Amino acid sequence: MSSSAARALSPAAAAPPPLRRRLRPARCTGGAAAAAETATAGPARVTAVSNRGDTLAICRVLNGMWQTSGGWGRIDRDAAVDAMLAYADAGLSTFDMADHYGPAEDLYGIFINRVRRERPPELLEEIKGLTKWVPPPVKMTRSYVEDNINRSRKRMDVAALDMLQFHWWDYSNPGYLDALKHITDLKEEGKIKTVALTNFDTERLQIILENGIPVVSNQVQHSIVDMRPQQRMAELCQLTGVKLITYGTVMGGLLSEKFLDTNVSIPFAGPPLNTPSLQKYKRMVDAWGGWSLFQALLQTLKKVSLKHGVSMSTVAVRYILNQTAVAGSMVGVRLGLSEHIKDTNAIFSLELDEEDMNSITEASKKGRNLMDIIGDCGDEYRA
Repeated sequence: MSSSAARALSPAAAAPPPLRRRLRPARCTGGAAAAAETATAGPARVTAVSNRGDTLAICRVLNGMWQTSGGWGRIDRDAAVDAMLAYADAGLSTFDMADHYGPAEDLYGIFINRVRRERPPELLEEIKGLTKWVPPPVKMTRSYVEDNINRSRKRMDVAALDMLQFHWWDYSNPGYLDALKHITDLKEEGKIKTVALTNFDTERLQIILENGIPVVSNQVQHSIVDMRPQQRMAELCQLTGVKLITYGTVMGGLLSEKFLDTNVSIPFAGPPLNTPSLQKYKRMVDAWGGWSLFQALLQTLKKVSLKHGVSMSTVAVRYILNQTAVAGSMVGVRLGLSEHIKDTNAIFSLELDEEDMNSITEASKKGRNLMDIIGDCGDEYRA
């Protein structure tokens, strides 16, 4: 399965790169002016995604809340909100969720109200809540779109959504353009701050941009195993200024010490693949090259991690943050069940040298090109 070839890209459509100077803030400060000053030479905690006059400053490592949707353990509401506060207090202040991630938007609403009551205004300004809307491919009327956006605003208890990331299941139905035009109108009315996409391919992203939709980012699967976004998608992003937000970057935890020197194909011989994310990304490993080749990749990650005194997952995320057009990467949070604040914060101080990057790239390229097997970004959802 592969998408049809994208039309030729015109450099005339490119937005000029923002002027940046070296800055390493202690926190993910939320102002757009601060984001515009983030470093390009070394790790930075905050960056800005923008299109025309729309700009949003986000932490470069986002707290992914898919894990609240069930399958990772029972979520206790109070413990989950306490955990969200702990992440925000540690400078990890951007949260990513969706309308269909169980109670995720409701938890954010409780959390943001506690921030308003219990934290200084400076922290409230830093915090960003990014959500997704994943509608069925029905007729996209203005009232239908607005009702759904208003539902997320109410659940999250915000006047305006910081970012609305839009997903569409069926490209043969052009209703996605109608939906995005209504979403853009709602942005102009102050109900949404920035318009974004999730799991769109290169061809459709270009069509959307050509229709005047001010897309700031596209959230896609991207890891050392899945380098598809660095092919056609990154080229279009460079030309247009659209950024990538990545998920699956630690592959549900597969890219970690826990799975090094294990054999999950033998029952009870290795750690159980007992979450939806582990099962999903194990299928990606199988498509890429299988468990034995994956072990060689983990050995490479381990060598780099020992060199820098960090975890393998930290290296895996830093490698993707260094890729073209990547603004931020997701690390899933099991709120109230486990936490990895220390490892996550270590990403910002980790600088991979040329030898590190080359060794990981070489190990990654030993597997199959998933573009040839799955297709472009998001095609795994449109079999």
